[in-house]
Amino acid sequence: MINLATSFSLSKNAFGYLCLKDEFGVLHEQVVPVKAFPISHPDESIAIVDRDGHELVWLDRLEQTSSENQQLIRAEFATREFMPVLTEIKAVSTFATPSTWQVETNRGSTEFILRGEENIRRINPKTYLIADTHGVQYLIQDITSLNKHSRRLLDRFL
Repeated sequence: MINLATSFSLSKNAFGYLCLKDEFGVLHEQVVPVKAFPISHPDESIAIVDRDGHELVWLDRLEQTSSENQQLIRAEFATREFMPVLTEIKAVSTFATPSTWQVETNRGSTEFILRGEENIRRINPKTYLIADTHGVQYLIQDITSLNKHSRRLLDRFL
């Protein structure tokens, strides 16, 4: 494992896979950046692992590496991560589950099915994750920022 964040470089190969060249000049193809704490600390505690899951690089903070490496890591996360931020709960079909939720997110209006109350996870006192039946995770960054109607609807399921 490489501990020095400046002793590696990232690039994309002809097939679009992320590759890492380590301090010894060894090229590792199809590497993947992984966040240890994707919600609470998205730019901290990042590992770059090989295709077998072995850790090659550990970054305490994304800023520890070059801006070129940062751009490639961020681009890789953007292609893999899809977590809309829920900003408003407009309506729910029923207070029993499964129920259909009509919501507003940072990516627009949508509708999803909540299978059960266990699909609403509390991350910290203000942050929640809601998983729909398709596995899409909706993030509520700060429950206190929701309007009164949204909080009242959400409280029925907590």
